[in-house]
Amino acid sequence: MPQKPVLIAQISDLHIKPPGSLAYGRVDTAAALERCVAVLNELTPKPDLVVISGDLADTPTSEEYEHLKRLLQPLKLPFVGIPGNHDSGELMRAAFPRATYAVSSGPLNQKVEAGGLDLMLLDSSVHGKPHGELDAATLQWLEATLAAAPNRPALLFLHHPPFKAGIWHMDRQNLLNAGELAPIVRRHPRVQLIATGHVHRATLTMFAGVPTTICPAPNHAVDLDLVQLREPSFKVEPPAFHLHCWFPGEGFGSVVTHQVFIGDFDRPHPFFGPDGKLL
Repeated sequence: MPQKPVLIAQISDLHIKPPGSLAYGRVDTAAALERCVAVLNELTPKPDLVVISGDLADTPTSEEYEHLKRLLQPLKLPFVGIPGNHDSGELMRAAFPRATYAVSSGPLNQKVEAGGLDLMLLDSSVHGKPHGELDAATLQWLEATLAAAPNRPALLFLHHPPFKAGIWHMDRQNLLNAGELAPIVRRHPRVQLIATGHVHRATLTMFAGVPTTICPAPNHAVDLDLVQLREPSFKVEPPAFHLHCWFPGEGFGSVVTHQVFIGDFDRPHPFFGPDGKLL
């Protein structure tokens, strides 16, 4: 019997505001998260874990994190989170004190085991700044943690993409020291995927020889402006999240990422009738 895959759902950029407030005066991010949680709860088979890859809150305030926790209460799956540029590390620690942070203060890095997988959750946030950076302590922790179990496949999660997506106003606030991350990834072939957020769009490229993704958001998308036609803008497009499926196999196995749309859609219908003929 084949081994069961490990399923990691990734949601990102929740931007939860105080109750009754809309992001940018237009987007009900709380209602968007409620719809996302409902879809996550209905997935079959159930994901082993949900990773929230940054911007859990919007301003941020303690009130926003308390509202976030209430919105996440119906979620029937375990979850972990890492900060984005809209978050406060201090407030996140207070809101989620049971998280297995690598250190008691400073970056909110975590290592989580899910079946045969190691997940490295990296804090790329820089206090008070929109761009990302992995500080020296985080890079040292990642190097040591990857070296500690060289035969186990690993997925890396962080908020800021380590590559340019082509959207001008987002590219200037991506992971600015991606050049320091790249050699670590290359030294450790067990890294099978780097999964990020921040840009609110489903995106795929290669970084340091590894597939690297940006997760879409459950609420609004960054405008796909590749030639600087407009001022920084957002659009309300079909919301979605990523489902990363790791299949055990030769070497480090294989990872496939699916985009899962959020909403009520017509249920699955069979291709074939009772007589085996195509309908």
